[in-house]
Amino acid sequence: MRHGIVIMLVFVSYAVAAQMDGLRTKHFNIKKDIALQGYDPVSYFDGKPAEGQESVKYMYKGITYFFTGHVNLNKFKSNPDKYEPAYGGWCAYAMGETGEKVKVDPETFKIIEGKLYLFYNFWGNNTLEEWNKNQTKLKEAGDRNWKRIVQ
Repeated sequence: MRHGIVIMLVFVSYAVAAQMDGLRTKHFNIKKDIALQGYDPVSYFDGKPAEGQESVKYMYKGITYFFTGHVNLNKFKSNPDKYEPAYGGWCAYAMGETGEKVKVDPETFKIIEGKLYLFYNFWGNNTLEEWNKNQTKLKEAGDRNWKRIVQ
């Protein structure tokens, strides 16, 4: 009897994990199954975003990331939640202002309290500038809006 319960609990755990991965891939900003348009998430924390290599990749909870090398890959593996972008990689300003998922320029970013935030920066509209004018309010609203999206 115990063996059957253990097997059932393992199955339920896998089913819940798969559902969570599906929710993430549905709401994360990914193109061709790749996050951050192929940029290395760890490179942002070194101050200069760099494109990763397709040959050095890692899937975390259904999201695939590229890395510039194995050093950054290993840093990511040791603490993936630190390096994943806020709001699934969507524009932080838009998430805070309207709750919408808006594309980003992967080279327009800000690290806030150890977390990566990305911004739309096209056609002379750099939303990081607007974010900086009212960061606290926008971040609080963005956190609430993102939580509603992924629940």
